[in-house]
Amino acid sequence: MVIRHRSYAVPLTAVLLALATGVALGAGPLTGSTSTAAPAPRVVEAPQPAYPDVFAASVATSLYHDGLSRRPVALVTLPGADPATVTALKSQVKAAGGELAGTYAVDAQLVDPEQKSLVDTLGIQLARQVHGATDQDATTYSRIGELLSVAIATTGETGVQPDDNVIAVRQSLAAAHLLAVPDGGPPTSPLVLVVLGGPMDQAIADGLLSGLAHSARGVVAVAPTGNTVLAGLQTDGVTEKVTTVDGSETSAGRVAAVLGLVREWTQRGGAYGASGSDGAVPLG
Repeated sequence: MVIRHRSYAVPLTAVLLALATGVALGAGPLTGSTSTAAPAPRVVEAPQPAYPDVFAASVATSLYHDGLSRRPVALVTLPGADPATVTALKSQVKAAGGELAGTYAVDAQLVDPEQKSLVDTLGIQLARQVHGATDQDATTYSRIGELLSVAIATTGETGVQPDDNVIAVRQSLAAAHLLAVPDGGPPTSPLVLVVLGGPMDQAIADGLLSGLAHSARGVVAVAPTGNTVLAGLQTDGVTEKVTTVDGSETSAGRVAAVLGLVREWTQRGGAYGASGSDGAVPLG
């Protein structure tokens, strides 16, 4: 009896050990596909906004203090500008009390180096037509920038209804597919907010932004963090008359851009934002 009992005990012990090992390692018979239990649903938490963005959005209205109250702002988008960023910037301009006069979309042809001949020829013709509105020694892209300024901006304190020169430049640029002009013939604006997009030849960017400042009270250019074109504007001295702000993909960057518009009313130029050499926020 004892021998028979031991002969059964040994195999039974081996089976129990095998089962225990299988359960522990996930490799035994209990890991088969016979279970009908549904796996627990995976819970995915939505990413939370970074604290700086939450903070900036919370204090934006107080920082603006209606600094753009009743001041017209024209918005210019360059090819590749993020639509979500454009929409968010419009909201921030309104939060500061500003009035959006219109959104002008620069066409890819205008910033395409291969289309320089078209841009140069049209610019020369328009400069003759609106005599005295551009500098005689302006280069191709500074000239077209100055003509954009004629079409969009004013150095005054209020919006100005378009005169014959403004209408002529708008119509010509639109007909050449260089600029999309909003419907309704909006007035020209003292302040211009430029939203940069994809890569661009630096000389073209320098000329356009410098030219835009020619007939405007203030110009602010905004781009995502680390944008090389925006950094080039500072290196090339364009920030002496144009305020630049990077970090447009964040609430903090967009708030800084609108604060730049407020500051441009009385003081021009400077490099601000996440990588700005003049500070994070244009105040004062």
